[in-house]
Amino acid sequence: MNVTLIVPVEMERKLKQAANQLGLSPDSYIVRLLQQELQARAVSTRLSPEETDLLQRINASLSAVEWERYRALLAKRNAESLSDNEQVELIALSDQLEEANVRRMEAVSELARVRKVTVPELMSTLGLTPAHG
Repeated sequence: MNVTLIVPVEMERKLKQAANQLGLSPDSYIVRLLQQELQARAVSTRLSPEETDLLQRINASLSAVEWERYRALLAKRNAESLSDNEQVELIALSDQLEEANVRRMEAVSELARVRKVTVPELMSTLGLTPAHG
């Protein structure tokens, strides 16, 4: 199916920038965003509102653009070519990631309680693995 979108100039600039950071064409990037949205909607129609909220919190993390930037900064750090500003940015993204992981684990624990299963059982059901495992 072909679709023509008319978006404000600023949104177009942001879409192109985000797609470029991921090495995608703007069309591919938009399709990826739509797929993520449709998958989230499909899951939410079969779950209670509480489960839907908890699963959204479990899946919340850095955006695709932020993940790409984080990986690029890690690569630069490993190559010992990270600037001072990039170091600050890497630390900020690392802090965001840690905070998101804490919120995710709180939501995992709560969802396990709601479903009356253990956290390890729920993690297995959801295909989650511990970071150290």
